[in-house]
Amino acid sequence: MRVLVVFAHPLTDSLNGALHQAIVDGLRDAGHEVDDMDLYAEGFNPVLSAEERKSYFDVEANRARLEDYAARIAAAEGLVCCFPVWCLGPPAIFKGFWDRALVPGVAFRFDEGGALKPDLKQIRRAATVATYSRGRNSFLWLGDGPRRLMTRYLRPFLASGARISYFGLYDLQKGDPSKPTRFIAKIRNEMARF
Repeated sequence: MRVLVVFAHPLTDSLNGALHQAIVDGLRDAGHEVDDMDLYAEGFNPVLSAEERKSYFDVEANRARLEDYAARIAAAEGLVCCFPVWCLGPPAIFKGFWDRALVPGVAFRFDEGGALKPDLKQIRRAATVATYSRGRNSFLWLGDGPRRLMTRYLRPFLASGARISYFGLYDLQKGDPSKPTRFIAKIRNEMARF
């Protein structure tokens, strides 16, 4: 399977960097073809310009603006995202990626009646790996926006019945100092079974 990995953390030597590497290694160990998209390393511009917003429904303009990214998304049969949760959400570069990439002509289209039709039906499997500084209960009370974004919002764009997994490492500031190491091992194993 061709798997697109979308990584969003500025430091490769961070916990998220180690998780990113575990994801890539686990997927490759399982024999998947990996397209490793490191948004920071690639210098992705997350800013949706006024011109882009004005031409949001222009399919050809959307594809032209994001030609390389659109092609990589279209080629993916699986999707794995890895990011930290900052200020109750993913990093701005990651959110900007979705704002600019999940657009008409790349992720979906509208039929003659105005109904949304998904264009990522080739993606049959998706997973997210996220790290949180607060405990799970805090995020449940606040609605856990990152989890909902990646498990509910994304679902209609993908293949019908696509398997979606979410792996959150909560409460990083407290608890057992070996928890991150165990989580890295868990993620590598999960990706080896992707």
